[in-house]
Amino acid sequence: MSIPAEAEQLLGRASVIDGDTIEIAARRIRLNGVDAPESWQVCQDSVRKPYRCGKEAAFALDDFLAKSRPTRCQARNTDRYRRVVADCVRADGTSVNSWMVRQGWAVDWVRYSKGAFRADQIAAESAHAGIWRGTFELPCKARASRSKRKAAC
Repeated sequence: MSIPAEAEQLLGRASVIDGDTIEIAARRIRLNGVDAPESWQVCQDSVRKPYRCGKEAAFALDDFLAKSRPTRCQARNTDRYRRVVADCVRADGTSVNSWMVRQGWAVDWVRYSKGAFRADQIAAESAHAGIWRGTFELPCKARASRSKRKAAC
């Protein structure tokens, strides 16, 4: 399923579903080109203490969006779950997709981004920000492992 060339634009108060999915006006929106830990996913910090990194990613996104509303998303296509896949910005023009990667709460999903968030990821890794403060399993690998299938990343 795909969005027409005159791609849809969604604008409104975003509710956070998880670190890479929001909802505006009852439409689920997957942030394009990024992959955040799942809400159930556990990572380890710098001293190997486990923490709910997926939950922290969602909270960070919620706090970030709350500081500059509304959120505007430019649809690019739809995914197999019928979510709109989009590039989103806050009212102040800050890219939500880029911010999540730069803060270390998502990774650049090169398969879909073609490396658009590479510099953001390098900055997060260098700063040991978010999930980069310790060890973690890539979200796409964690999902595959949990569902006992081959990872698509």
